[in-house]
Amino acid sequence: MSMWILRPAPRRWLIVLLVVLGIGLLLANYRHWDDRLLFWLEQRQVSPAEQLQSIWLPGYRAVLQGKRVQGLEHDELSGLTYSAETNTLFSVTGKYPQLIELSLDGEVLRRIELHGFANPEGVEMLSGGRLAIIDERMRTLTTFKLGALTRSVTFTDHPSYDLGFADAGNKGFEGIAWDSRNEQVLLGKERGPLGLFIMPFPGEEGGAGALQPMASGHLFLRDISSLSYDARTGHALVLSDESQLLLEVDAQGEPVSFISLTRGMNGLHRSIGQAEGVTMDAAGNIYIVSEPNLFYVLRKEPEINP
Repeated sequence: MSMWILRPAPRRWLIVLLVVLGIGLLLANYRHWDDRLLFWLEQRQVSPAEQLQSIWLPGYRAVLQGKRVQGLEHDELSGLTYSAETNTLFSVTGKYPQLIELSLDGEVLRRIELHGFANPEGVEMLSGGRLAIIDERMRTLTTFKLGALTRSVTFTDHPSYDLGFADAGNKGFEGIAWDSRNEQVLLGKERGPLGLFIMPFPGEEGGAGALQPMASGHLFLRDISSLSYDARTGHALVLSDESQLLLEVDAQGEPVSFISLTRGMNGLHRSIGQAEGVTMDAAGNIYIVSEPNLFYVLRKEPEINP
């Protein structure tokens, strides 16, 4: 009497293993995990002296996490900027367009109606008390004076500038930052293509200059959702909600440092999902807003001298 012994086909398991490995490599490449790992290794070689000349994100820890901004249940915050004049923050909402003034601990102080705007996504304080709003759907940058008693802003009452990319759809400009050193606007295009741009901005009465692509390095990000500029170092922060990453770049757009916005990193108890706005105050504290209207503060850890 003969018996048949069934053995697994080695070739079949080898094919399965190769397919799984291939999918893993594609996923790592798609999410830029390989680039992130290489840059993380480079970061570890940066000297303390070089760190002091930058924002140096690895030195930050979350000190306020996931605080819900009250009173905005029917809309979501997008973009974030700091006003040194009032020592407050400003953000925008898209579904029912408003400009929202916030305290540094995430409390709503003022609501300003935005009439004639379609989909505000970015907001930034400029020089001379001016504020700029990016409308992604209309592909415009609108500037106006913001007063202490301002309660509404009408799109047609103020100068607007066409940002181009007419076929961008919902992949247009979301990030904006004011480069006070060079009196120019930095713009971040979400994707398709993803990139950083410069717009010379001569003054309140003058027109904006031509939009120019910034010769930035490899940003290893899947999208750009917000920008912020640090006048002390001349560096900028680039926020990516899809990559769950905050990246520091220098004046040439080259990566300098980064932190992951996932659970367990830099004191975060939970991951920051769909981060939509980032800014820094005069003391270097970093503020982030994420959907659905969650507020975060990251602060530089004090240096310990031996």
